[in-house]
Amino acid sequence: MNEAAVRRLIVTADDFGLAIPVNEAVEQAHVRGILSTASLMAAAPQTADAVERARRLPNLRVGLHVVLVNGRPALPPSRVPDLVGADGRFSSDLFAAGVRYFFKPGIRAQLEAEIREQFRLFSVTGLALDHANAQNHMHVHPTVLSLMMKVGRDFGLRAIRVPYEPFGPAWRATRTQFRGRLMQSASLAPWMALMKRRIRAGGFAANDYVFGMIDSGRMNAAAVEEYIAALPPGVSEIYSHPATAQFDSADPPDADYTGEFAALTDARVIARLHESDIRPVTFSELAHRGA
Repeated sequence: MNEAAVRRLIVTADDFGLAIPVNEAVEQAHVRGILSTASLMAAAPQTADAVERARRLPNLRVGLHVVLVNGRPALPPSRVPDLVGADGRFSSDLFAAGVRYFFKPGIRAQLEAEIREQFRLFSVTGLALDHANAQNHMHVHPTVLSLMMKVGRDFGLRAIRVPYEPFGPAWRATRTQFRGRLMQSASLAPWMALMKRRIRAGGFAANDYVFGMIDSGRMNAAAVEEYIAALPPGVSEIYSHPATAQFDSADPPDADYTGEFAALTDARVIARLHESDIRPVTFSELAHRGA
């Protein structure tokens, strides 16, 4: 069978370690739902709790969620002064951060040091490194991607998320936000193709598509069920931000975190996936196959 024609799916939760309700959702969605993978924040408030849970879930694949925006650094702020504000936090202005990463003298060394520290913190957990991605998909930035690949090699990284959501399947699944979906897909397609080529030329595996970008915070059971039905051939990743309850550090605060958790454990969603021709897969398996 032509593997390119097969529909394969990775189901991921991001922000593992951010809060106890997030960690609870990851554990429960893996044990009794469709979740196969989680992306761990290496220096988040509840990272230790997340690691403890992951250690008792041998089939849960865990990767590194590199944080360079909307969070705190793993290094002391004094070590990365050009990456943080007066409050010691990374910027929440993605565009401004991206411009600094390109043009501010000396910032590349600070970025590399921070990324290396986050990989180091992951490595000391003893968990197998399944993949890497970045908060708010900042690894789309060429500088960040280059550094993640450079540093990641030193820590056994073998797979990286490509955050490309194609218009056709997303539109068929949702029938919402036609113009926004079309503009995002069309504008990002050439950059995502280049990103995928760079990743694979570097010897890393990658997914073909991702779903949950425009619908982030609204990936409820109905949405996930429709996405499963609409998945194209190739390797897709459905990612979400589940939590068993609202929590103080939630950003944005009005996202439906509990609805995203419910979707991953919904009986209809589980049945739709099991009855389909879709093959569950993980980034580790892609790397093993050289995908």
